[in-house]
Amino acid sequence: MSTMLPEETKRRLLILDDDLAVGQTIGFVAEELGFEVKSFTLPEPFFRAVDAWQPTHIAIDLVMPEMDGVEAMRVLAERNCAAKIIITSGVGSRVLDSARRTAAALGLRDVCVMPKPFSMTELRQLLSTEPVPRAIPPTKEDRASSAFEVTSVGLLDALEQRQFLLAYQPKVDCVTGALAGFEALARWVPSPPTVVMPDRFVPVAESSGLIDALTEQLFEQGLRWLSESFPSSSISLSLNISAKGLADVHLGERLSELCHVLTIDPARVTFELTESSAMDDPVKSLALLTRLRMKGFQLSIDDFGTGFSSMVQLVRLPFSEIKVDKSFVMTAMGSHEALTVVKSIIDLGKGLGLRVVAEGVEDAKTLDLIASLGCDFAQGYFIARPMSGEAATAWAANHGI
Repeated sequence: MSTMLPEETKRRLLILDDDLAVGQTIGFVAEELGFEVKSFTLPEPFFRAVDAWQPTHIAIDLVMPEMDGVEAMRVLAERNCAAKIIITSGVGSRVLDSARRTAAALGLRDVCVMPKPFSMTELRQLLSTEPVPRAIPPTKEDRASSAFEVTSVGLLDALEQRQFLLAYQPKVDCVTGALAGFEALARWVPSPPTVVMPDRFVPVAESSGLIDALTEQLFEQGLRWLSESFPSSSISLSLNISAKGLADVHLGERLSELCHVLTIDPARVTFELTESSAMDDPVKSLALLTRLRMKGFQLSIDDFGTGFSSMVQLVRLPFSEIKVDKSFVMTAMGSHEALTVVKSIIDLGKGLGLRVVAEGVEDAKTLDLIASLGCDFAQGYFIARPMSGEAATAWAANHGI
Protein backbone atom coordinates (compact mmCIF):
# COMPACT_ATOMS: atom_id res chain seq x y z
CA MET A 1 0.00 0.00 0.00
CA SER A 2 1.51 3.37 -0.97
CA THR A 3 1.68 6.47 1.19
CA MET A 4 0.98 9.69 -0.68
CA LEU A 5 1.20 13.19 0.69
CA PRO A 6 -2.31 14.36 1.60
CA GLU A 7 -4.04 16.99 -0.46
CA GLU A 8 -4.83 19.02 2.65
CA THR A 9 -2.32 21.61 3.77
CA LYS A 10 -2.50 20.31 7.36
CA ARG A 11 0.82 18.86 8.45
CA ARG A 12 0.81 15.55 10.29
CA LEU A 13 3.65 14.15 12.39
CA LEU A 14 3.83 10.44 13.17
CA ILE A 15 6.31 9.35 15.86
CA LEU A 16 7.83 5.91 16.55
CA ASP A 17 9.95 5.93 19.73
CA ASP A 18 9.99 3.36 22.52
CA ASP A 19 10.74 6.16 25.00
CA LEU A 20 7.30 7.61 25.70
CA ALA A 21 8.73 10.82 27.20
CA VAL A 22 10.79 11.56 24.08
CA GLY A 23 7.79 10.97 21.87
CA GLN A 24 5.71 13.33 23.99
CA THR A 25 8.39 16.04 23.87
CA ILE A 26 8.63 15.88 20.08
CA GLY A 27 4.85 15.91 19.88
CA PHE A 28 4.50 19.01 22.10
CA VAL A 29 6.93 20.98 19.92
CA ALA A 30 5.17 19.85 16.74
CA GLU A 31 1.76 20.85 18.09
CA GLU A 32 3.11 24.33 18.87
CA LEU A 33 3.98 24.56 15.15
CA GLY A 34 0.47 23.60 14.12
CA PHE A 35 0.98 19.87 13.48
CA GLU A 36 -1.49 17.11 14.15
CA VAL A 37 0.48 14.48 16.07
CA LYS A 38 0.26 10.76 16.73
CA SER A 39 2.91 8.89 18.71
CA PHE A 40 3.51 5.16 19.09
CA THR A 41 6.01 2.99 20.96
CA LEU A 42 5.29 -0.19 18.96
CA PRO A 43 5.66 -0.79 15.21
CA GLU A 44 2.33 -2.49 14.47
CA PRO A 45 0.02 0.44 15.34
CA PHE A 46 2.60 2.82 13.88
CA PHE A 47 2.43 1.21 10.42
CA ARG A 48 -1.36 1.08 10.56
CA ALA A 49 -1.26 4.84 11.06
CA VAL A 50 1.24 5.24 8.20
CA ASP A 51 -1.27 3.64 5.84
CA ALA A 52 -4.46 5.20 7.21
CA TRP A 53 -3.34 8.64 8.37
CA GLN A 54 -0.86 9.62 5.62
CA PRO A 55 1.65 11.68 7.66
CA THR A 56 3.65 14.49 6.09
CA HIS A 57 6.49 14.03 8.63
CA ILE A 58 7.73 10.94 10.49
CA ALA A 59 10.14 10.82 13.45
CA ILE A 60 11.79 7.43 14.09
CA ASP A 61 14.14 6.33 16.85
CA LEU A 62 16.96 4.10 15.60
CA VAL A 63 17.36 1.85 18.63
CA MET A 64 14.15 0.10 19.68
CA PRO A 65 13.59 -3.40 21.12
CA GLU A 66 10.91 -4.80 18.79
CA MET A 67 11.95 -3.28 15.45
CA ASP A 68 14.95 -1.02 14.96
CA GLY A 69 14.76 2.18 12.95
CA VAL A 70 16.60 0.81 9.91
CA GLU A 71 14.11 -2.02 9.54
CA ALA A 72 11.25 0.46 10.04
CA MET A 73 12.63 2.59 7.21
CA ARG A 74 12.85 -0.46 4.97
CA VAL A 75 9.13 -1.08 5.54
CA LEU A 76 8.38 2.61 4.88
CA ALA A 77 10.30 2.41 1.61
CA GLU A 78 8.27 -0.64 0.57
CA ARG A 79 5.15 1.45 1.19
CA ASN A 80 6.62 4.19 -1.04
CA CYS A 81 6.52 6.61 1.87
CA ALA A 82 6.54 10.26 0.74
CA ALA A 83 6.84 11.80 4.21
CA LYS A 84 9.87 13.70 5.48
CA ILE A 85 11.80 11.29 7.74
CA ILE A 86 13.56 12.51 10.90
CA ILE A 87 15.90 9.88 12.37
CA THR A 88 16.57 10.35 16.09
CA SER A 89 19.09 8.50 18.26
CA GLY A 90 21.94 8.85 20.70
CA VAL A 91 24.15 6.29 18.92
CA GLY A 92 26.61 8.85 17.54
CA SER A 93 26.99 10.87 14.36
CA ARG A 94 28.70 8.18 12.26
CA VAL A 95 25.95 5.63 12.91
CA LEU A 96 23.29 8.27 12.25
CA ASP A 97 24.99 9.21 9.00
CA SER A 98 25.14 5.56 7.97
CA ALA A 99 21.43 5.21 8.74
CA ARG A 100 20.67 8.23 6.57
CA ARG A 101 22.65 6.77 3.65
CA THR A 102 20.80 3.49 4.13
CA ALA A 103 17.50 5.36 3.93
CA ALA A 104 18.60 7.06 0.72
CA ALA A 105 19.68 3.72 -0.75
CA LEU A 106 16.25 2.30 0.11
CA GLY A 107 14.61 5.09 -1.87
CA LEU A 108 13.47 7.39 0.94
CA ARG A 109 14.38 10.70 -0.64
CA ASP A 110 13.83 13.23 2.18
CA VAL A 111 15.70 12.11 5.28
CA CYS A 112 17.45 14.08 8.04
CA VAL A 113 19.00 13.13 11.38
CA MET A 114 18.64 14.57 14.87
CA PRO A 115 21.10 13.32 17.52
CA LYS A 116 19.82 12.80 21.06
CA PRO A 117 19.76 14.80 23.24
CA PHE A 118 18.36 17.33 20.77
CA SER A 119 17.64 21.01 21.17
CA MET A 120 14.15 22.43 20.76
CA THR A 121 15.53 24.91 18.22
CA GLU A 122 16.94 22.11 16.05
CA LEU A 123 13.68 20.17 16.26
CA ARG A 124 11.63 23.24 15.26
CA GLN A 125 13.91 23.85 12.26
CA LEU A 126 13.53 20.27 11.01
CA LEU A 127 9.77 20.31 11.46
CA SER A 128 9.46 23.68 9.74
CA THR A 129 11.03 22.32 6.54
CA GLU A 130 8.45 21.08 4.05
CA PRO A 131 8.90 17.60 2.55
CA VAL A 132 10.68 17.40 -0.79
CA PRO A 133 8.21 16.41 -3.55
CA ARG A 134 8.58 12.74 -4.45
CA ALA A 135 8.35 10.98 -7.74
CA ILE A 136 5.02 9.46 -8.73
CA PRO A 137 4.49 6.24 -6.71
CA PRO A 138 4.87 2.89 -8.45
CA THR A 139 1.93 1.98 -10.67
CA LYS A 140 0.48 -1.47 -11.24
CA GLU A 141 2.65 -1.65 -14.36
CA ASP A 142 5.78 -0.84 -12.29
CA ARG A 143 4.96 -3.62 -9.87
CA ALA A 144 4.36 -5.97 -12.80
CA SER A 145 7.79 -5.03 -14.15
CA SER A 146 9.48 -5.91 -10.86
CA ALA A 147 7.77 -9.31 -10.93
CA PHE A 148 8.74 -10.01 -14.55
CA GLU A 149 10.85 -13.18 -14.79
CA VAL A 150 14.29 -12.66 -16.33
CA THR A 151 15.80 -15.73 -18.03
CA SER A 152 18.61 -16.29 -20.50
CA VAL A 153 16.09 -17.58 -23.08
CA GLY A 154 14.01 -14.45 -22.60
CA LEU A 155 17.10 -12.27 -23.02
CA LEU A 156 18.08 -14.04 -26.23
CA ASP A 157 14.60 -13.50 -27.65
CA ALA A 158 14.71 -9.86 -26.54
CA LEU A 159 18.02 -9.34 -28.35
CA GLU A 160 16.61 -10.83 -31.56
CA GLN A 161 13.50 -8.63 -31.28
CA ARG A 162 15.55 -5.57 -30.27
CA GLN A 163 13.53 -4.97 -27.11
CA PHE A 164 16.41 -3.22 -25.32
CA LEU A 165 16.16 0.54 -25.39
CA LEU A 166 18.20 3.42 -23.98
CA ALA A 167 16.99 6.23 -21.75
CA TYR A 168 19.09 9.38 -21.75
CA GLN A 169 19.80 11.53 -18.68
CA PRO A 170 21.36 15.00 -19.15
CA LYS A 171 24.64 16.06 -17.58
CA VAL A 172 25.17 19.82 -17.16
CA ASP A 173 27.94 22.24 -16.26
CA CYS A 174 27.72 22.96 -12.52
CA VAL A 175 28.36 26.69 -12.89
CA THR A 176 26.69 27.69 -16.16
CA GLY A 177 23.99 25.02 -16.37
CA ALA A 178 24.92 24.39 -20.00
CA LEU A 179 24.23 20.93 -21.36
CA ALA A 180 27.44 18.91 -21.58
CA GLY A 181 26.11 15.51 -22.54
CA PHE A 182 23.91 12.54 -21.70
CA GLU A 183 24.32 9.22 -19.97
CA ALA A 184 22.62 6.32 -21.78
CA LEU A 185 20.83 3.96 -19.40
CA ALA A 186 19.66 0.53 -20.57
CA ARG A 187 16.03 -0.58 -20.27
CA TRP A 188 14.35 -3.81 -21.36
CA VAL A 189 10.82 -3.25 -22.65
CA PRO A 190 9.41 -6.75 -23.32
CA SER A 191 5.84 -5.45 -23.75
CA PRO A 192 4.86 -1.87 -22.92
CA PRO A 193 4.29 -0.60 -20.31
CA THR A 194 6.50 -3.26 -18.66
CA VAL A 195 10.05 -1.93 -18.22
CA VAL A 196 12.80 -4.08 -16.68
CA MET A 197 15.76 -2.27 -15.12
CA PRO A 198 19.40 -3.24 -15.80
CA ASP A 199 20.15 -4.43 -12.26
CA ARG A 200 17.80 -7.33 -13.04
CA PHE A 201 18.85 -8.32 -16.56
CA VAL A 202 22.57 -7.43 -16.75
CA PRO A 203 23.67 -10.12 -14.21
CA VAL A 204 21.69 -12.74 -16.19
CA ALA A 205 23.26 -11.52 -19.43
CA GLU A 206 26.73 -11.78 -17.86
CA SER A 207 26.19 -15.27 -16.48
CA SER A 208 24.64 -16.59 -19.72
CA GLY A 209 27.32 -15.24 -22.08
CA LEU A 210 25.01 -12.69 -23.73
CA ILE A 211 26.61 -9.55 -22.32
CA ASP A 212 28.79 -8.84 -25.38
CA ALA A 213 25.82 -9.04 -27.75
CA LEU A 214 23.76 -6.84 -25.43
CA THR A 215 26.58 -4.31 -25.09
CA GLU A 216 27.10 -4.09 -28.84
CA GLN A 217 23.39 -3.65 -29.57
CA LEU A 218 23.01 -0.87 -26.97
CA PHE A 219 26.22 0.90 -27.99
CA GLU A 220 25.18 0.93 -31.65
CA GLN A 221 21.76 2.29 -30.68
CA GLY A 222 23.24 5.04 -28.51
CA LEU A 223 25.89 6.13 -31.00
CA ARG A 224 23.38 6.28 -33.87
CA TRP A 225 21.14 8.48 -31.70
CA LEU A 226 24.08 10.76 -30.94
CA SER A 227 25.03 10.98 -34.62
CA GLU A 228 21.48 11.74 -35.76
CA SER A 229 20.48 14.09 -32.91
CA PHE A 230 23.72 16.08 -32.55
CA PRO A 231 25.68 15.66 -35.81
CA SER A 232 27.69 18.88 -35.45
CA SER A 233 28.07 19.36 -31.72
CA SER A 234 30.37 18.78 -28.78
CA ILE A 235 27.55 17.06 -26.84
CA SER A 236 28.94 13.85 -25.36
CA LEU A 237 27.39 10.46 -24.66
CA SER A 238 28.30 8.17 -21.76
CA LEU A 239 27.79 4.43 -22.15
CA ASN A 240 28.13 1.81 -19.41
CA ILE A 241 30.45 -1.19 -19.68
CA SER A 242 29.82 -4.17 -17.41
CA ALA A 243 32.59 -6.05 -15.62
CA LYS A 244 32.30 -8.99 -18.05
CA GLY A 245 32.47 -6.60 -20.99
CA LEU A 246 36.06 -5.81 -20.10
CA ALA A 247 37.03 -9.27 -21.35
CA ASP A 248 36.11 -8.37 -24.95
CA VAL A 249 39.55 -7.56 -26.38
CA HIS A 250 38.16 -6.46 -29.76
CA LEU A 251 35.63 -4.02 -28.31
CA GLY A 252 37.79 -0.99 -29.00
CA GLU A 253 38.27 -1.80 -32.68
CA ARG A 254 34.56 -2.34 -33.30
CA LEU A 255 33.59 0.86 -31.49
CA SER A 256 36.23 2.87 -33.30
CA GLU A 257 34.99 1.59 -36.66
CA LEU A 258 31.37 2.38 -35.72
CA CYS A 259 32.30 5.94 -34.77
CA HIS A 260 34.11 6.31 -38.08
CA VAL A 261 31.03 5.13 -40.02
CA LEU A 262 28.78 7.50 -38.03
CA THR A 263 31.31 10.38 -38.25
CA ILE A 264 31.50 10.72 -34.47
CA ASP A 265 34.67 12.01 -32.84
CA PRO A 266 35.60 9.31 -30.27
CA ALA A 267 36.40 12.12 -27.80
CA ARG A 268 32.62 12.71 -27.56
CA VAL A 269 32.08 9.15 -26.27
CA THR A 270 32.70 8.23 -22.64
CA PHE A 271 32.66 4.65 -21.38
CA GLU A 272 31.67 4.27 -17.74
CA LEU A 273 32.56 1.36 -15.52
CA THR A 274 32.10 0.93 -11.81
CA GLU A 275 34.95 1.12 -9.35
CA SER A 276 34.50 -2.52 -8.35
CA SER A 277 34.44 -3.87 -11.92
CA ALA A 278 37.55 -1.90 -12.86
CA MET A 279 39.44 -3.50 -10.01
CA ASP A 280 38.23 -7.09 -10.48
CA ASP A 281 41.14 -7.80 -12.83
CA PRO A 282 43.28 -4.64 -12.96
CA VAL A 283 45.77 -6.12 -15.45
CA LYS A 284 43.07 -7.01 -17.99
CA SER A 285 41.30 -3.72 -17.31
CA LEU A 286 44.50 -1.78 -17.85
CA ALA A 287 45.06 -3.34 -21.28
CA LEU A 288 41.53 -2.76 -22.60
CA LEU A 289 41.09 0.70 -21.10
CA THR A 290 44.45 1.86 -22.37
CA ARG A 291 43.53 0.76 -25.90
CA LEU A 292 40.19 2.61 -25.67
CA ARG A 293 41.98 5.77 -24.56
CA MET A 294 44.52 5.38 -27.39
CA LYS A 295 41.63 5.41 -29.85
CA GLY A 296 40.44 8.73 -28.42
CA PHE A 297 37.54 7.56 -26.21
CA GLN A 298 36.97 9.01 -22.74
CA LEU A 299 36.78 6.77 -19.65
CA SER A 300 34.82 7.38 -16.48
CA ILE A 301 34.97 5.54 -13.16
CA ASP A 302 31.40 5.38 -11.88
CA ASP A 303 30.05 5.24 -8.29
CA PHE A 304 33.44 6.25 -6.92
CA GLY A 305 33.66 6.04 -3.15
CA THR A 306 31.61 2.86 -2.80
CA GLY A 307 34.40 0.33 -3.42
CA PHE A 308 37.45 -0.76 -1.47
CA SER A 309 40.08 -0.61 -4.18
CA SER A 310 43.66 0.44 -3.88
CA MET A 311 44.41 4.07 -4.68
CA VAL A 312 47.47 2.84 -6.57
CA GLN A 313 45.27 0.84 -8.94
CA LEU A 314 43.03 3.85 -9.50
CA VAL A 315 45.99 5.99 -10.53
CA ARG A 316 47.30 3.25 -12.84
CA LEU A 317 44.12 3.05 -14.89
CA PRO A 318 43.74 5.72 -17.61
CA PHE A 319 40.49 7.40 -16.56
CA SER A 320 39.57 10.87 -17.78
CA GLU A 321 36.53 11.32 -15.53
CA ILE A 322 35.44 10.38 -12.03
CA LYS A 323 31.81 10.24 -10.84
CA VAL A 324 30.97 10.85 -7.19
CA ASP A 325 28.49 8.25 -5.99
CA LYS A 326 24.98 9.59 -5.45
CA SER A 327 24.69 8.13 -1.94
CA PHE A 328 27.21 10.75 -0.76
CA VAL A 329 25.94 13.59 -2.94
CA MET A 330 22.34 13.17 -1.80
CA THR A 331 23.29 13.41 1.88
CA ALA A 332 26.11 15.96 1.66
CA MET A 333 23.92 18.92 2.68
CA GLY A 334 23.16 17.44 6.09
CA SER A 335 26.06 15.11 6.81
CA HIS A 336 29.59 16.19 7.71
CA GLU A 337 30.91 12.73 6.84
CA ALA A 338 29.23 12.65 3.42
CA LEU A 339 30.35 16.22 2.69
CA THR A 340 33.94 15.27 3.58
CA VAL A 341 33.82 12.30 1.18
CA VAL A 342 32.37 14.42 -1.65
CA LYS A 343 34.98 17.14 -1.15
CA SER A 344 37.80 14.58 -0.96
CA ILE A 345 36.75 12.86 -4.20
CA ILE A 346 36.42 16.18 -6.02
CA ASP A 347 39.85 17.25 -4.77
CA LEU A 348 41.29 13.87 -5.79
CA GLY A 349 39.81 14.10 -9.25
CA LYS A 350 41.03 17.65 -9.80
CA GLY A 351 44.46 16.71 -8.49
CA LEU A 352 44.68 13.86 -11.02
CA GLY A 353 43.48 16.09 -13.87
CA LEU A 354 40.13 14.34 -14.22
CA ARG A 355 36.71 15.81 -14.94
CA VAL A 356 34.45 15.35 -11.91
CA VAL A 357 30.73 14.52 -12.15
CA ALA A 358 28.33 14.45 -9.19
CA GLU A 359 25.40 12.05 -9.49
CA GLY A 360 22.22 12.27 -7.42
CA VAL A 361 21.78 16.07 -7.54
CA GLU A 362 18.16 16.48 -6.47
CA ASP A 363 17.82 20.11 -5.41
CA ALA A 364 19.27 23.56 -6.06
CA LYS A 365 21.16 23.70 -2.74
CA THR A 366 23.07 20.52 -3.55
CA LEU A 367 23.93 21.86 -7.00
CA ASP A 368 25.23 25.09 -5.46
CA LEU A 369 27.24 23.09 -2.92
CA ILE A 370 29.05 20.85 -5.39
CA ALA A 371 29.71 23.83 -7.66
CA SER A 372 31.34 25.66 -4.73
CA LEU A 373 33.55 22.60 -4.14
CA GLY A 374 34.86 22.74 -7.71
CA CYS A 375 32.81 19.93 -9.27
CA ASP A 376 32.62 20.18 -13.06
CA PHE A 377 29.33 18.51 -13.99
CA ALA A 378 26.08 17.49 -12.32
CA GLN A 379 23.54 14.79 -13.05
CA GLY A 380 20.31 13.99 -11.19
CA TYR A 381 16.56 14.41 -10.93
CA PHE A 382 16.85 18.16 -10.20
CA ILE A 383 18.24 18.57 -13.71
CA ALA A 384 16.17 15.93 -15.51
CA ARG A 385 15.09 12.33 -15.28
CA PRO A 386 16.16 9.71 -17.84
CA MET A 387 14.02 10.03 -20.96
CA SER A 388 13.56 8.54 -24.41
CA GLY A 389 15.84 9.56 -27.26
CA GLU A 390 13.14 11.71 -28.83
CA ALA A 391 12.41 13.46 -25.53
CA ALA A 392 16.12 13.99 -24.87
CA THR A 393 16.59 15.64 -28.25
CA ALA A 394 13.65 17.94 -27.52
CA TRP A 395 15.02 18.67 -24.02
CA ALA A 396 18.33 19.75 -25.55
CA ALA A 397 16.53 21.98 -28.07
CA ASN A 398 14.66 23.67 -25.24
CA HIS A 399 18.01 24.40 -23.60
CA GLY A 400 19.46 26.11 -26.64
CA ILE A 401 21.25 23.17 -28.25
